[in-house]
Amino acid sequence: MKDVDLVGISVDSKTARRAYDIAGRYRARGVKVVMGGIHPTACPEEALEHCDAIVTGEAEDAWPELLADFKRKQLRAAYRPEFPNLAGRPFARRDLFTSKKYVPFQVVQTMRGCPYPCEFCSVSTANGPTFRFRPADEVIAELKTLGKLILFADDNVMVHRQYSKELFTKMAELDKHWVGQCSLAGVKRLENVKLMAESGCKALFIGFESIDEETVKFTGKRQNKPSQYKETMDMLHEHGISTWGSFVFGFDTDNPEIFDRTVEFGIEMQLTMALYAILTPYPGTALYRRLLAEGRLTDPKWWLRHDHDAGSPYYIPKKMSREQLREGWVKAWTKFYSYSSMWRRFTHRFPKAETPGSSWLQTLGFWPLNFMQHQLAHRKIAGGQQRFRAGIELEAAAQAFAGPAVAPTPVGFAGLQPPSLSAFMTRKSDGRRALNVVE
Repeated sequence: MKDVDLVGISVDSKTARRAYDIAGRYRARGVKVVMGGIHPTACPEEALEHCDAIVTGEAEDAWPELLADFKRKQLRAAYRPEFPNLAGRPFARRDLFTSKKYVPFQVVQTMRGCPYPCEFCSVSTANGPTFRFRPADEVIAELKTLGKLILFADDNVMVHRQYSKELFTKMAELDKHWVGQCSLAGVKRLENVKLMAESGCKALFIGFESIDEETVKFTGKRQNKPSQYKETMDMLHEHGISTWGSFVFGFDTDNPEIFDRTVEFGIEMQLTMALYAILTPYPGTALYRRLLAEGRLTDPKWWLRHDHDAGSPYYIPKKMSREQLREGWVKAWTKFYSYSSMWRRFTHRFPKAETPGSSWLQTLGFWPLNFMQHQLAHRKIAGGQQRFRAGIELEAAAQAFAGPAVAPTPVGFAGLQPPSLSAFMTRKSDGRRALNVVE
């Protein structure tokens, strides 16, 4: 433990137990601890049992006041600032973070808040139910100071058409390659997809949540239209935008057939990657309040467990048992990242007069990314390896990504060999091979 004057810890619900343990160690040495983030915002009384002060919501405006109080030895228990205006904020001090063990994308944020009433989502708990945007010119000024690879940390990069059009039009001149998150509502229109592609978009994380119309309506995500998923994915593929799809299992409308149907649908859509989650009742959400009122929570404070993943789901599903839900979730991960699924999902789109075709992320990145996810599916999801990380050393990644893309032939991908995983692996002391861990 470092010798410090004050400790600040950002906490979400899945790191709460670990955060409380760390805070306890520092407080035992007489060091004051401040907690902030989405979990203390949702559970302020609980958080205060483990620290000396909390900051709810967003901390930019409260932090200078808190530090001044600390210096005067007048630290208050709680700081509850208003949501800040995002204009005129200083750029992040990236020079303070020198680690090279993470993906080489520099993170930028353009907006906060979300008005969509998704029952299971906690974004509005921390960032409010209305949109707030940074001025586009300020974002562009920051982007000009950064490298080529950008990751937008926004919950939805195409949530406001007028703002996004201004930003992405100006970005087209910067020659950046970027990835981000987006709702399906934002990419249903061809003009939006073209605009994003021209600005340098190479991949999107998209919350499909479910392939059933009844389910997306039930959960409040009415902007998702499962009947339009395939058309939307084809449009993204043609414009060189890879897709990481997110799906949730365990809604009240889900039955045991949902797992195989969802995986097969993702394979048919040729998703670059997929994330499957068990529905989780996060504190502060409408879902948590409803399940609590219905008496269906099996552990109302599941986040206090040291291994919270092992005991999920923490509620009683309606159309299947808890065991069926967990087994189906494991099966979905291993089936989607099976070798046969990888072959079926790999796609290479040729450039056309009006579309750029597949990007480097789809052609060169597909195999390394999917082999890493294959390892995650078997070691962490199915095997329960709690501290597994699907990270890679960047130098090894660069070597594995190097080399020309393989063009498809009329009969398939002749001569295509998946990249060797040797660059990504290390031999453990007990002889097991494992992906290089990023701590």
